[in-house]
Amino acid sequence: MAVTPVGNPYVESSDLVANYPGASEALAERIDIVGVNPFADAAARDAAIPSPVQGQMCSLNDDNKGYRYDGSAWVLFSGAGDANFTNAATGTYTDGDDYKYITFTGSGSLVVDKAGFADVLVIGGGGGGGNLRGGGGGAGGNLVGTSVYLSEATHTVTVGAGGIGAFALRAVQSGGGNGISSRVGNYYGVGGGGGGGGQGGAGILGVGQPGGSGGGGGSAASAGGSGLSGQGNAGGTGYNGGGGGSGAVGANGLISTGGNGGAGTSSSITGSPVTRTGGGGGGSEGGTAGTGGSGGGGDGRNNNTTGGVGTINSGSGGGGGGFDGGAGNGGAGGNGGSGLVIVRVVV
Repeated sequence: MAVTPVGNPYVESSDLVANYPGASEALAERIDIVGVNPFADAAARDAAIPSPVQGQMCSLNDDNKGYRYDGSAWVLFSGAGDANFTNAATGTYTDGDDYKYITFTGSGSLVVDKAGFADVLVIGGGGGGGNLRGGGGGAGGNLVGTSVYLSEATHTVTVGAGGIGAFALRAVQSGGGNGISSRVGNYYGVGGGGGGGGQGGAGILGVGQPGGSGGGGGSAASAGGSGLSGQGNAGGTGYNGGGGGSGAVGANGLISTGGNGGAGTSSSITGSPVTRTGGGGGGSEGGTAGTGGSGGGGDGRNNNTTGGVGTINSGSGGGGGGFDGGAGNGGAGGNGGSGLVIVRVVV
């Protein structure tokens, strides 16, 4: 018996009749491995193939899909349709197709009982604002996934907390903390960058931190942090505090004004448009503080007032605190808003 260049056996005319049983068995075993053998369901397949080998394939009649064994599990390789989750839906609506969705405002688990495609919105926690005319916090990363594949499994869901605003302490420069990343399965929305600290020079504490969107710079000439491509934008440069980045770049801080936070991003994944992920406004020394970006960004403050907080579950940045140069007092940065995870499937 000979084999083809890819290893499939076949019977030659020179093979002895006595060899036919062994040749026939070899052919059948090869078909078991390389053929797409049908089974009624997964239980019938597992009973027939208790020890599958990597590369082995089959199809199941109950879902009309094909599977390949990857060395550790049977994985779908064809015919993927819409995923389904067994968690109680947060809501349903019709927009061409019928949808159900689940909104996670805190960490938990998504139970997928049918592998397939889904839409996800994953927003990281917003960054905290800096102190003493500090930069606004950057918004959490805004990950929009359309027709992403979810395997049949219980998927970890993490909703990231917002970053802590910089503490208030007379003439001590401090930057805000970065937000915590959110995730569902392998899809992540990165936490927003903290805003840079203000009064005290353009040292490292004045620079806005990178993140999903970057925090605004605090002190004079301090740069805003960079944003992650596809999830956000950079924060503005400081003089007074720069605005935190979001769906748009944060505005630069000027001599008499703090920079406005970048505008947030709208999503209709729940059936109606909702804007989230606003950048935090920059703080100022007197003058006019920056306003928070649409979607929940915290406003910056002037004098010795604490920056505004980012809206909960919007992934928005906190506002930069103000500074009163005459009295030498300054305000704390505002906390960033927590993130959010939404999963939508066709029903």
